[in-house]
Formats: sequence, C-alpha cells, structure tokens
Amino acid sequence: MHKKSEDSQITFTELMLPSHSNFSGKIHGGYILSLMDQIAFACASKYSGNYCVTASVNKVDFLNPIEVGELVTLKASINYTGNTSMVVGVRVESENIQTGTCTHCNSSYFTMIAKDKEGNNTKVPGIIIDTEQKARRFLRSIETKNLYTQKENKFDEKSFELTNTMIDKLQAENLKLTF
Repeated sequence: MHKKSEDSQITFTELMLPSHSNFSGKIHGGYILSLMDQIAFACASKYSGNYCVTASVNKVDFLNPIEVGELVTLKASINYTGNTSMVVGVRVESENIQTGTCTHCNSSYFTMIAKDKEGNNTKVPGIIIDTEQKARRFLRSIETKNLYTQKENKFDEKSFELTNTMIDKLQAENLKLTF
C-alpha cells in the first residue's frame, strides 16, 4: 500500500505565552522541541495508522528567536518511508500578531518508528512521489541516513583507530591533548 504525503500533513498553531519563555524573555528552545516532537508523532501516526515513537532528530538549528505573544505555526509532512520508519519534516514559523510578519524559525527532521499494539515495529505504507520537490526530500533523507551510518561506523568504539591525520585535526582545535 502507498499513500501521498498529503495524507500525513498536519498544521498546528499556538500562542506563545510568558510561561513558555526562558531567562532572556524569548521562547525556550526546549518548549519548541517538545511541540516539534508532538507534531512529528501526530504526522507519523496519522500516516501509518499506528502509534509511533521518535527514533532520532536530525540537526535542529534555531534560526530566529520567537517572542512572547507571537503565534507559532508548526507544519509536518512525511518526507521518507522505509520499512517501519518514516522521516517527518517539521517547519516552525512565528507570526507577529501586530505586524503580520512571518519568520522561519526552525526546520528539522524526525525519524519515527511505527509500533503495533504489542509494541513491535510494524510496516508503514510506502510514499507516492509525484513532484520533483518530494523526490528531492526523499533523496535527501536517504543521503542523511547513509551519512549517519558512515559516521557511526567510522567512529564505532570497537573498531576506532586514532590516526596521525585525526591527531592533526584534534591539534588544530581548541583543546589540549594529554595522552
């Protein structure tokens, strides 16, 4: 079975309150991450028809601060489907209610795993790719997955060997080697 990414799309908007702010008066990044995880869960669960869990979050960059009193809109959509996993693209935008100015604050990618009623991984529907943009997003997810696997293998604790090239890289950084 295959579905369109539109079958997964969710949009959520929330007013940012003083209780969501950090010590500098901006909205706390952890609060935004929590909202992002919630919408990724909802998106993946809606698409797969199953309860889903977060397996990983790929790179979270906070591009612009969010102010108390702004509306924050999160948009989520399935970008990639594996056998039991999905990559959910999440976009965060803030809107100043008084000026109407919208600002892109964050984009991130959540890998979600579908679970059956017993808590076992379960197969997810494949995705229908019907635009070049969707193909780009799917291919980017494959590339990210491959890069992560390469990095994981390269720095595996059991097979890691510190080479002279690596030591040179370390010495170029702000650190002191003591071994």
